[in-house]
Amino acid sequence: MDAQTLYDLSPLARMMFMGLALALGPLAWVWLRSRQMVPARRLQTLTMLTLFLTFDLVLFGAFTRLSDSGLGCPDWPGCYGNASPLGAQAAIAAAQAAMPTGPVTHGKAWIEMIHRYLATGVGVLILTLTIASWMQRKQDPGGVPVSPWWATLTLVWVCMQGAFGALTVTMKLFPAIVTLHLLGGLTLLVLLCAQAVRYGQAWQERAPVPVSAGTRFLLTLTFLAVVFQVALGGWVSTNYAVLACNEFPTCQATWWPSMDFHQGFQIWRELGMTPDGEHIGFAALTAIHYTHRLFSYMVFILLGLLAWRLYRGHALRTQARWLAGLAFMQFATGLSNVVLDWPIVAAILHTGGAGALLAVLTWALMSSRSAADMVSASQMSASRLSA
Repeated sequence: MDAQTLYDLSPLARMMFMGLALALGPLAWVWLRSRQMVPARRLQTLTMLTLFLTFDLVLFGAFTRLSDSGLGCPDWPGCYGNASPLGAQAAIAAAQAAMPTGPVTHGKAWIEMIHRYLATGVGVLILTLTIASWMQRKQDPGGVPVSPWWATLTLVWVCMQGAFGALTVTMKLFPAIVTLHLLGGLTLLVLLCAQAVRYGQAWQERAPVPVSAGTRFLLTLTFLAVVFQVALGGWVSTNYAVLACNEFPTCQATWWPSMDFHQGFQIWRELGMTPDGEHIGFAALTAIHYTHRLFSYMVFILLGLLAWRLYRGHALRTQARWLAGLAFMQFATGLSNVVLDWPIVAAILHTGGAGALLAVLTWALMSSRSAADMVSASQMSASRLSA
C-alpha cells in the first residue's frame, strides 16, 4: 500500500463520466417538471434539487468517515488506478490480506468510491446550474433575480471541495484537512440554500419580512455560533475524541476533568500525533471533547431564544419550529453519541442536524431584513422618485 501512487489521473475521464451519468436522472426530472415554469421557478427547482443531493452527500460523507472508509481507496481520484473497485479487486485483496483490520477492504473501497461518484454528480449539477444562470441572464438580463456570480462562486467552491477530498486521502486523514472538508460541504449547503430562497422570493413576488434590529442581530450571532460549534464538532470527530467522555453531564466522574488544551488544539498535525511526532495524550482528547460540550450549552441557549423570538414575531414561525426541533434532535443525538458509545446512526444524524441547522438559519437570514434598514431603503427610493 505504501508503493501506491497517491495521484493517478488515468481514471479521471471515466470518473467524470460516472458523475455525468448520475446527474442525468435528476437533470431529466428537472427538465420534465419545469418546462412550463418561469425562469426563476425553473432555476429554483434545479437549485433545490442540488441542495437536497448535496445534503445527502454530506450525510454519506459522514458515513464514509464514521465507517473508517476514508482510505478505502488510498489513491485519488480512482481506486488503485481504476474507475471502480471492480478493476482493483486484486490490489484490494492484497492490501486486506496484509492488514485484515486495516483501512482497505472491499466494502470500504466501495463506500469511498460511491462517495466520490456522488460528489462528482453534485459537481455536474452545480456546473449545469452555473451555465443555466449565465444563459438565462444573457437571454433576459432582467429576468434572473439572482446574480449568476452566486452560482459561479458555488462552482468554484465545489472544485475546492474536490481538492480537499483529494487531500483527505493523500494526507491520510489529516485532522485539519478532514475538518475543513466537512465545513466546505456545509458551506455548499449555505450557498445553495441562499440562492434557493432568493429564487423563491422572486417567482412568488415575496419580499423579505421586517424584523427588529435585535432579532436580526440574534439571528446573525446564532448563525456564527453554530458555525463555530460545527467546527468544534468536526474537530471532535476527526480526532476520534467522542468517547473521551462517556457520561453526561459530568466527564470522567467530575465537572472539570484533566485536560490539555494546548496539545488538543494544535491544528497542523497528523492524526493521533503531536507536531513533534509523539502520540497525542488522553487529556488532549478530553479537552477537544469537553470544549465542544461546553460551547454547546451556549448554542442551545441561543437557538432557544432565537426560536422563541421568531415564533413570537409570527412572520418566521416555520423557521422557528424547525430550529426548535433540530436543536432537540442535536441534543438527543449528541447525548446518544456519549452514553451509547458513538452509534453510527446517531453520529450521522448529528452531522445531518448540524447541516440542517445551518440551512434553516440561512433560510431565516435570507427571508428577513432589519425593519430599520427596510424603512431606510424605502425612504431612499421615495426620494429618488420625487427627484
